[in-house]
Amino acid sequence: MAKIIGVKFKDSGKLYYFAPGNGEYAEGSGVIVETARGVEYATVCVPLKEVPDEELVAPLKPVLRAATQKDEETLRANEEKRAPAMKTAEEKIAARGLDMKLVDCEFTFDGTKVIFYFTADGRVDFRELVKDLSSVFHIRIELRQIGVRDETKLLGGLGPCGRECCCASCMPDFKKVSIKMAKNQGLSLNPGKISGLCGRLMCCLAYENDYYAEACKKMPKVGGEVGTPEGAGTVVNVNMLKMEAKVRIDRGDATVYKDFSVDELKFKRRPEKKEKEEPLDDDIKDILD
Repeated sequence: MAKIIGVKFKDSGKLYYFAPGNGEYAEGSGVIVETARGVEYATVCVPLKEVPDEELVAPLKPVLRAATQKDEETLRANEEKRAPAMKTAEEKIAARGLDMKLVDCEFTFDGTKVIFYFTADGRVDFRELVKDLSSVFHIRIELRQIGVRDETKLLGGLGPCGRECCCASCMPDFKKVSIKMAKNQGLSLNPGKISGLCGRLMCCLAYENDYYAEACKKMPKVGGEVGTPEGAGTVVNVNMLKMEAKVRIDRGDATVYKDFSVDELKFKRRPEKKEKEEPLDDDIKDILD
């Protein structure tokens, strides 16, 4: 067992483990840690606890120190520089006539580099733009092209459900989703109803997919013929939560609709089909975390 604390660099980012050393860090407090990008500010989300060694990626990096008042001021100063930097970059992009959309920017904690995130339909030659920005900021400039899912994760917004987008609030990693998930759940295949703000399939389709995938295997197909205790009929609707099917039974001149438990029905089980998962956009987890 090893002692760790869990930290996040962004509110919706991934949780990372660090070795606390002899320090005690309360949940919600700021700490300074060393990462691949250099020294960074992080927020403690999991206070001191012990975890099995097999759950850790060795070597576990140590927490350098607790964040001081000066560190908090540095963090605020970097945040205040974002808006002017965005405006400057947008002006330079317009001057160069580049076909790209600036999404966000981020100053590293030590102030030695600024990262600009943008979207574009194809590859963009931004070498001259980097020179323009370097002459203004006098620090290292990095431009990173991201996809539509990543753009929504950075900007946030309200989804069709009325709540903040999962990717920007509670989902550190993108879920792999496919149209089969929507079919399993009996949802309308209208793109406007199963797509998120990014225009791609909603990530929340994956939340209950395991249950619906198993339930779907046990249910008859809508429109299929089944045997019931009251005779043969046609399935007109299924309820995978109650594991029931509504069956139409024709009796001469009369037609009867009745609900039956799936255990009461006799039908041919549908073969399992594999459907290709919808490809995700550029994987930039290390950027967003």
